[in-house]
Amino acid sequence: MATNRSRRLRKKLCVAEFQELGFELTLNFQENLAEESIDDFLEAFVADAITANGMGYVGGDDYGFVCLGKRGSVSAEQRALVEAWLQGRSELTAFTVSPLLDVWYPENDIAQA
Repeated sequence: MATNRSRRLRKKLCVAEFQELGFELTLNFQENLAEESIDDFLEAFVADAITANGMGYVGGDDYGFVCLGKRGSVSAEQRALVEAWLQGRSELTAFTVSPLLDVWYPENDIAQA
């Protein structure tokens, strides 16, 4: 595909200065945790760590993707807030938070501002 794109096309494709960033999330719950406890955890996670910080979560109970709740990018500070919130939870045995990556084209490098 051509790399000499107009500003309008770059915006429509979410590339270059319009690149949007988010991160992947993997959650490992305690083995004997009840389904109701997992649901309660996910409700609290979405309300307290995601929505309260202006982000959105797409995924299931053990894997998902976090992006901004509107057009734009998740900041490193927002990513750190989610990571800190997860560290204080006893329902999890482990979790991973990926580095920031391109929401629309995860295989692409992050554009330097």
